[in-house]
Amino acid sequence: MLGLIGLGLVGTALCERFVRAGWTVCGFDVEGEANDRARRLGAHIADSPADVASRARLTVLSLPNSDLVQRVVEGADGMIEGLCSGDLLVDTTTADPLSTTALAERLRQRGARFVDATILGSSQQVLEGEVLVMAGGEVDDVRDCADVLHAFARQTFHMGTNGKGAEAKLVVNLVLGLNRLVLAEGLVLGEQAGIDANALLSVLRAGAAYSRAMDHKGQKMIEREFAPQARLAQHAKDVELMRALAARCGAELPLSAVHAQILQRAIAEDMGDWDNAAVVQVLRLMAQESGEPSDAAR
Repeated sequence: MLGLIGLGLVGTALCERFVRAGWTVCGFDVEGEANDRARRLGAHIADSPADVASRARLTVLSLPNSDLVQRVVEGADGMIEGLCSGDLLVDTTTADPLSTTALAERLRQRGARFVDATILGSSQQVLEGEVLVMAGGEVDDVRDCADVLHAFARQTFHMGTNGKGAEAKLVVNLVLGLNRLVLAEGLVLGEQAGIDANALLSVLRAGAAYSRAMDHKGQKMIEREFAPQARLAQHAKDVELMRALAARCGAELPLSAVHAQILQRAIAEDMGDWDNAAVVQVLRLMAQESGEPSDAAR
């Protein structure tokens, strides 16, 4: 029996991958609709996180943030009530590394084990088995969850002790997010200049400016198709975690500071639940607000 707590976009994709791989999944989410989706995929649905922990010796967490991870593990009806010595929690949440490290230590004191196994990729890429995992934890613990990670990930990288998977995910998301933002800025400039967007994207993908953001987000930006694979509000949360990590390390993130402002504008415009490709819409709004294009750009 494999536990799975959190059945949102990524959690549902994980559930489908686990069932396909032959695991008996015991899932839980606070949303009834999410539980119904997982049940249709073949999962058993538990009554609470404590119920999951009582049934499964290894449980995967897929939650929006560190506060929810702590609540699921240590809150009322939390996993802590059903955990046994030696049980292993694998947390795929993009979380605050400090909270991750502290939780891992508290669980260790109770005889349980913890691996932060952050995912590089969208829910669609999880479904396709094309994500990477950055794992933080003891070597033996990472080895013991290798089969579970292999069910949905193309490759796993062991980044070090607990918290290092979470930190690595923030660094990688910083680069990915700025790749998306730069792509959006370039496409909007092209639109304002009257350049055919599809032709421009083809050139970008064929040349030295290429990034995989162009493959996954370019057409969505052009077609204004923002059904979420990874929500914009989630990335806004990640950017704040990056900035907090930088402050602790004494690093400066000037580009991320600008990125944070643009993401907050998107949320203010009710785009938080849209796909993170919708960052392009903020830049379109800013272009409109700056006035009509010049005669030379028509």
